[in-house]
Amino acid sequence: MQALDGTDTRLLSALAQDPRKTVVALAQKLGLSRNTVQARMAQLEKRHVFLSFERRINPAALGYPLMAFISVHVQQQRLAQLAKELAVIPEILEGYGLTGSADLLLRVVALDAEDLFRINGKILACAGVDRTDTALAMGELIPFRVQPLLDRGSERG
Repeated sequence: MQALDGTDTRLLSALAQDPRKTVVALAQKLGLSRNTVQARMAQLEKRHVFLSFERRINPAALGYPLMAFISVHVQQQRLAQLAKELAVIPEILEGYGLTGSADLLLRVVALDAEDLFRINGKILACAGVDRTDTALAMGELIPFRVQPLLDRGSERG
């Protein structure tokens, strides 16, 4: 992905502070023309800089207060098919392929401990899964953020 320039990082920083700002309000805040802000926003979107709005929805508000991380040990030749099977389980919010002792790391949500047990069973039932290790999230200590990176980018650019 192509690096962002100082104007892009300033624009993203302003959006991070208030994502509901209009193009006109962003232009005024940044001292840019409305057309420049609109063009920059279109380019950023085209370059897939923005994540989906879905990432901003709190699963606890949907009735899933329990979060866990499940490390999955798999048969490597089954990894591609396994990813498709796991994607069908709605409680799996995201999954990453890893290096190290585990092959996959899944972030899952559940209604309660019993529901987490059920979800873990669904994962274990997938062909190619050897075993899982589950860790409950006790609390979010550092929320998802990119502002420090934006700040660093605007200092460099």
